[in-house]
Amino acid sequence: MDIKDLKRALELSSSEGWNQTERDWRLLIENPLNTCIVAEQNNKVIGTATALNHSKEVGWIGMVLVDKSYRGQGAGKMLLTNIIDLLPEVKSIKLDATPAGEPLYRKLGFTEERKIHRMTNPSSGKPGKDIFGLEPVNLDRESLSDVLKLDRVLFGADRSYLLRTLYEAYPGKAFLIRKNGRLEGYVLGRDGTRFNQIGPLFAFSPDTAMSLFIKASESLFNKPVVLDVPEDKADFTAWLETAGFVKQRHFIRMYLNNNSYQGRPGYQYLIAGPEFG
Repeated sequence: MDIKDLKRALELSSSEGWNQTERDWRLLIENPLNTCIVAEQNNKVIGTATALNHSKEVGWIGMVLVDKSYRGQGAGKMLLTNIIDLLPEVKSIKLDATPAGEPLYRKLGFTEERKIHRMTNPSSGKPGKDIFGLEPVNLDRESLSDVLKLDRVLFGADRSYLLRTLYEAYPGKAFLIRKNGRLEGYVLGRDGTRFNQIGPLFAFSPDTAMSLFIKASESLFNKPVVLDVPEDKADFTAWLETAGFVKQRHFIRMYLNNNSYQGRPGYQYLIAGPEFG
């Protein structure tokens, strides 16, 4: 895949009702370390698959799409087997599968790690009052290096390219909390074609996570918001439901080869999205 395929790729994701913007596709296509491929028939792009390269540690597969008119002919399996073959240097291959895609991934050798709930709110209300007194502040360039260093530990792999790109694109959606000089948590966000996405969000305590979420929600009053919440965050999920968020479906996080890069799941409250990890 190259930049000339951008328009067609966006058509495919939009036809599925997915949330990716042109900027999201560019993030995937324009980094030469990433692996992005297309399936063509009669010179027409009929399918896509991408793999975000997290510093040769993790290859994150996403955007596996096949035009509705060409399904059932093996294009999806062909895309997956080809993109896996193109990732010999990464130590682990991971993805967030939909329930419909899970059987194919299992046949290819992927193993389930955990589930992630997709939650949406079509018209986000005013954020509740922050009662935690933790004072989130905008993430600035000086603090970004601290976030990247901590994220490598908590996420489990170096994904500096992704976080830098999200920060550069949406600096007003990025916040952090420090306490006694220690970085306690951070959150980033981005626009979408249908929803504003909040995430990733990492925090050392539930109070920190809720305080960051409230801050990130301030600019999204009356706007549609989507979240991807790890299943183990039951209390956080219940709190989100009181704020009007509803579970829509789930993803299954899966890995191939090994799972030595799972990071610290206990501190992961929101992921960046299934296409990014």
